[in-house]
Amino acid sequence: MSSDSEKPQKKQQKKQQQYQQLAKQYQPKPPVITNSLKAFLVGGFISLLGQLLQLMYTRVFNFPQEKAGDPTVATLIFIACLMTGLGVYDKVGQWAGAGTAVPVTGFANSIAAAALEHQSEGYVLGVGGNMFKLAGSVIVFGVVAAFFIGILKALIG
Repeated sequence: MSSDSEKPQKKQQKKQQQYQQLAKQYQPKPPVITNSLKAFLVGGFISLLGQLLQLMYTRVFNFPQEKAGDPTVATLIFIACLMTGLGVYDKVGQWAGAGTAVPVTGFANSIAAAALEHQSEGYVLGVGGNMFKLAGSVIVFGVVAAFFIGILKALIG
């Protein structure tokens, strides 16, 4: 009796596999070159903006070259959070893909978007409890990576 109950499942699995193969034939291919170009252009623009901000901090505000990176990153994070709050960053991100996700602005966007999404649940449990769910793993990885790199640097020289 068990062999009879297995036959319909096997036929159904075979039909499912045939359907998957047929569906794969008609599935549109992603435009990899176009998507890569968009990501490159937007990521490059964000990097160019960061470089211009760093030059501004060194030349206009007389920051030393070694210290100009701190306000540059803070400014990029502020711009990304502001654009997220205005709903602009998500539209750019949908168009550019990974070009907005890779720089520090993508990290700022993920935290700001989570904070805005859970704002109605309150500041402590909503904003505070949810904005680091996505970003928490990135923070932990960064801290652990920095720890091991610090140990390697201390050992090597």
